[in-house]
Amino acid sequence: MVFRFIFSLSMLGLFLLSNVQAQSRLSTSINSNWLFCKGDTTQKAAGSNWKPVSIPHTWNTQDVLDDEPGYYRGDGWYKKTLFIPADWKDKDIYLHFEGAGQTAEAFINGKSVGKHAGGYTFFSFPVRSFLNFAAEGNQANELVVRVNNSHDDNLPPTMGDFNIFGGLYRDVYLNVLNHVHFDADNHATNGVFITTPQVSATQATVQIKGAFVNQTSTARTLTISHRILKPDGSLLAEEKGSFSTGAGQKFDFIQTIKNIRGQRLWSPEDPYLYRIVSSLTDATTGQLLDEVSNPLGFRWFRFDPNTGFFLNGKSLKLMGTSRHQDYPGMGNALSDAMHVRDVELLKDMGGNFLRVAHYPQDPAILQACDRLGILASVETPVMGFTDSEAFAASAKQQHREVILQHYNHPSVIIWSYMNEMLLRVPFGNDSTRQKVYLSHLAGLAQELENMARQEDSARYTLIPNHNAWEVYNKVGLTKIPKLVGWNLYFGWYYGTFDEFGKFLDKHHRELPDKPLLVTEYGADADNRIRSATPLRFDKSVEYTMAYHQASLKAILDRPFVAAGMVWNLNEFNTAVRAETLPNINPKGIMTYDRREKDPYRFYKANLVKTPYIQVGAKEWNRRSGVADSETSLVCTQPVEVFANQPTVTLTLNGKVIGSAQTKQGIAQFKVPFRPGLNRLVATASVAGTTISDQADIVFDLLPRQLKNAKLPFTELNVSLGDSRLFFDDKTGQNWLPEQAYQAGSWGYVGGKQFVMANNSRVGFGGSRNILGTELDPIYQTQRTGIEGFRFDVPPGDYELTLHFAELLSKNTGNDIAFNVGSRGGPRDEFKARSFDVLINGQVVVSGLSNSETLQTDQAVAIKCLVSVAGQEGVQVTFKSRLGEAVLNGIQLRKLR
Repeated sequence: MVFRFIFSLSMLGLFLLSNVQAQSRLSTSINSNWLFCKGDTTQKAAGSNWKPVSIPHTWNTQDVLDDEPGYYRGDGWYKKTLFIPADWKDKDIYLHFEGAGQTAEAFINGKSVGKHAGGYTFFSFPVRSFLNFAAEGNQANELVVRVNNSHDDNLPPTMGDFNIFGGLYRDVYLNVLNHVHFDADNHATNGVFITTPQVSATQATVQIKGAFVNQTSTARTLTISHRILKPDGSLLAEEKGSFSTGAGQKFDFIQTIKNIRGQRLWSPEDPYLYRIVSSLTDATTGQLLDEVSNPLGFRWFRFDPNTGFFLNGKSLKLMGTSRHQDYPGMGNALSDAMHVRDVELLKDMGGNFLRVAHYPQDPAILQACDRLGILASVETPVMGFTDSEAFAASAKQQHREVILQHYNHPSVIIWSYMNEMLLRVPFGNDSTRQKVYLSHLAGLAQELENMARQEDSARYTLIPNHNAWEVYNKVGLTKIPKLVGWNLYFGWYYGTFDEFGKFLDKHHRELPDKPLLVTEYGADADNRIRSATPLRFDKSVEYTMAYHQASLKAILDRPFVAAGMVWNLNEFNTAVRAETLPNINPKGIMTYDRREKDPYRFYKANLVKTPYIQVGAKEWNRRSGVADSETSLVCTQPVEVFANQPTVTLTLNGKVIGSAQTKQGIAQFKVPFRPGLNRLVATASVAGTTISDQADIVFDLLPRQLKNAKLPFTELNVSLGDSRLFFDDKTGQNWLPEQAYQAGSWGYVGGKQFVMANNSRVGFGGSRNILGTELDPIYQTQRTGIEGFRFDVPPGDYELTLHFAELLSKNTGNDIAFNVGSRGGPRDEFKARSFDVLINGQVVVSGLSNSETLQTDQAVAIKCLVSVAGQEGVQVTFKSRLGEAVLNGIQLRKLR
């Protein structure tokens, strides 16, 4: 502990490592005390531009979340001073990177030591010959790394619904080895590869293959031993072999440990993990020269096209999620603990499978999967296709790196490559050229398949496709891999809930020899949006819940469906999206900052084996609504409780509301909320004990008649042109959907709900990013041609806030594959508008025009103080000068 503390405080700490001669190899991070500069080589040379940073680091933490289109993609430079102990001069030294986005070149003392292309795989460079050592006078070494995340048509991925972050976003290490060591030049692996060619409940065989190098000037006789150790350190089995090698020689070896008995199997229920420690020893002197440790889990598995997946001879439905590796304010530069936490959240949900997509991720992810019992597929990031030799070479390089670098993880059962490759096929007007393009794409797929089978014949292979059944079968991408994955969004992007199951049945009928995995399914849920009448694309939690209930049932009802993988575990950053959460894909069943959403609770209630109960929508802890009647002091709203028990009882402020049977893990209640604190307690009986969960909800009750003396008016927020309720989780304010004016109450007068002609994402409003606000859902809907808005409030002083945004644009906008908001049909014509706003007959806004203040996709909020003396209430009138008046939102708050 003391050593690690001192090392972190000083670059001179490397001198403390000089007394490690007895160690066979040393691997130490060099994450501290870096300087960073963004830009070209001119900026690199300018001292004032260098800023201190620590690794992991990305330069895309803020620009990916702001209102400016796009984010920086270009050069970033890192530099650090290294002090190398003198006794390392007789060692082999490697500079090891766990990941750099997307290309990297390292320099030591002004000389290039190596380059790497591909943003998600490890790479290392031998650097001993470039270093100055402590006894040589000039002790300092300058390490400089140039990283670049620019788009490159020949470097996959070339497209995708996620950001290409730039930076040294994973750990950087110095690896120090003796001159005789396991092969360190095999794609940044430790040179040892483990398989279990035979495993049963009673015995097993382990095969270890690899290579070692003798970089000395003399021939050596070496002993290689492999010890299988239990978690407590005791020995299960061991194998030794003697090998003679000449000076400067690399030697390949294969050793087998047979007839292992008494082993404990690895599974999600019991992820019993062994270690296999491989040692390289001088046979003459007994000196330990090198040693590496790898995880080992004894398991066997198979996929069947009719009955699904089997682990250790038992049927197991694979259920889980995919996962992106970013977090708000941090980009993809996460600590190991944050990566591990995501796997723990999946395990806590009851999941047993993680699709590591669309790229291999931090080593901590698969280490956690091994330890926690999460089966996994790992995906080579081939998304998009450029018909060039350079693209194909990069795809093959990254594919080999993915396989070799993650080879020894018992959690990995599938090598995946390519994703939705036919989502947008070019050369639509040139059938001959398109045919060649598709032929070459299929040819690359076959090469990647052959490589996977050659490097690792024991695991399965997979290509995930989108729902274009005919074209994938015609091109042949369903025939090449061992498994077929489908990314299906029936009931979201297209079709209906029922068509989900019909598509699965079609696969089983027409591709009877191909095991089927649902590699993606999901629907957007903005956790701030609720709806009593949910609609497709409305982003409401209620619609998303209906989607997941239908989809999960379709998957579980069909034994031949081997796996269901929700897209996605967490919301993630993507600059190609706007809508209610700009720059975020909200399909995650957890929020971007890893707070539970109701879909997460739904899956936990259906998957977890231990007793579970939780009140739904707990984060909606301040609610609002209109009283059930003029004489009532309650507002009845639905509440869902998620549980894996048959019956749930709910109490409100100590009084029983009732009991309900769970269906698909959900018990539904009608709760009469009263003004103020409402304490909900859900309980269920389990084997003579009681499990419970509590939610405290503060309710703001609005009177039906605003002059109701028993229920004085305080505040009202209304979203115009909207049928949804919006909860601002930062202020605790609820925005109610619009209603037509009724005497004594409130509402709009005249106009119509705005519907954008070419927006297929929602049946109302727009979906572009509204600048200058975080309340995008409020500004994305509006009432056009509105004549007025009335609040029949009693006398008093009020604050009135009007919200406007121009939703029509003179520009044609953009259409991207993953943001399917454009119908591609006629666009709404931009029309000039100018109007006045009057409050109780007095002009407060004159000539509000979309040629001046009211700019396209810009939030405009105008606040006014209103004094009501008599019975007139607050009457807002809109008078058109040119075109139609609009209103997006309105708020009224009583001051006194």
